Amino acid sequence: MRVLLVEDDEPVAESLRRGLLRYGFEVAWVTTGAGALSHDDPYDVVLLDLGLPDTDGLDVCKALRERGDVPIIVISARSDETDRVVGLELGADDYVSKPFGVREVIARIRAVMRRMQPRTPAAAAAPEAGPDRYGPRLTVDRKAARVRLDGEEVALAPKEYDLLAFLTEEPGALMSREQIMEAVWDANWFGPTKTLDVHVAALRRKLAGAITIEAVRGVGFRLEIVNGDQGDSGGGAS
Repeated sequence: MRVLLVEDDEPVAESLRRGLLRYGFEVAWVTTGAGALSHDDPYDVVLLDLGLPDTDGLDVCKALRERGDVPIIVISARSDETDRVVGLELGADDYVSKPFGVREVIARIRAVMRRMQPRTPAAAAAPEAGPDRYGPRLTVDRKAARVRLDGEEVALAPKEYDLLAFLTEEPGALMSREQIMEAVWDANWFGPTKTLDVHVAALRRKLAGAITIEAVRGVGFRLEIVNGDQGDSGGGAS
């Protein structure tokens, strides 16, 4: 599913973009209302911030709605009821107040798309991306948020899945603790980072033999894929 993200706050946009990518969405990001209105590539849903640097997001919402029926979800720090009502009256399909979690946004997108199916039958007929394979044993289905080891689904807690999805974006890359915490626990996380070590330990245990997660002292973690010639070479079906 293709998302047009209209957001001028770079940390918010990057955190949301990475979260959407982990769940199999394609994301085009623009920072202004003019950028949104001039964006020519097709998209299935718009995530629209109201506080844009060049124009009021409500005007952009109105202009986009006049062009067609693509769903629009407003994401804004404006939590006043008047802004919500005006946004919905101008054609927005939903309204999410900041701060928000990536999972909430994804749930809103899916709910809006279900409601829009009768109006956008072509979207329902579009081919869906399959799961990503990592070595002979592990597959990650980002669209369904499911993980399989040797063909059997592995029960992961929500943040365990988010952590795995993030680390498998670039296998072999060293990710700092700060990068991981911002991407997986969102930019607004202020809790203890020890929770990261707990989730890493859980992934090591549940996916033993398919991946390794190396701790680099004082920096962060590096995920490596275990290939067929390392350990158990039995390939898994997905």
